[in-house]
Amino acid sequence: MDLNQLNELDFNNIGDWPGPVKAVAIALLCGALAGGWYYYDTKDQVSQLQTTEQKEPKLRASFEAKQRKAANLNAYRHQLEEMKESFGAMLRQLPDKTEVAALLVDVSQTGLAAGLDFELFQPSGEHLKDFYAELPIQVRVTGQYHEFGRFISGLAALPRIVTIHNINIGSHGKKAAKGVAERLTMSATVKTYRYLDEPGGGAPKHKRGKKKGGRR
Repeated sequence: MDLNQLNELDFNNIGDWPGPVKAVAIALLCGALAGGWYYYDTKDQVSQLQTTEQKEPKLRASFEAKQRKAANLNAYRHQLEEMKESFGAMLRQLPDKTEVAALLVDVSQTGLAAGLDFELFQPSGEHLKDFYAELPIQVRVTGQYHEFGRFISGLAALPRIVTIHNINIGSHGKKAAKGVAERLTMSATVKTYRYLDEPGGGAPKHKRGKKKGGRR
């Protein structure tokens, strides 16, 4: 079949076309249908599939993380209860307003019991925090090195939270007698803490545990 025969093809009588021409025409028609089907239907589905495949690793990781949390849920609840108990125990170590004066006496008596002489014991103004207030006390004491250690250990052993900061130890400046250990001077900031209630006399921000026995 030559090109002249192609020019003589009658589109109104496709059934009389030669077999090879019919095959080519059918192939072109199928290709056009396939292209149209892909463009108008399959293309969007392929795009959605690719987007979903890209999300799959993140979704899988999220699922595995949630699965681990769910598997450890009881352990987390137990840990939360332990944290609440620990927080309550620490909270009970914060004195209320009526106990602060006695706590300051405890700090000074701890120093005296360690054999120290106080040159300065000066409480400063309160520094308000979230649910507590810091009460810094500037102290300067004289004594021997091991007495400073007993003082700090005594503060740590108090039933209320007391911390010590900015420790500076130096010579007292007076020459010690022969055979007597040199006396030193220690300056530091001792901090005690007071529990804050809600403004206006309301309920406290955090529920405090019931105290047993006398003042601690």
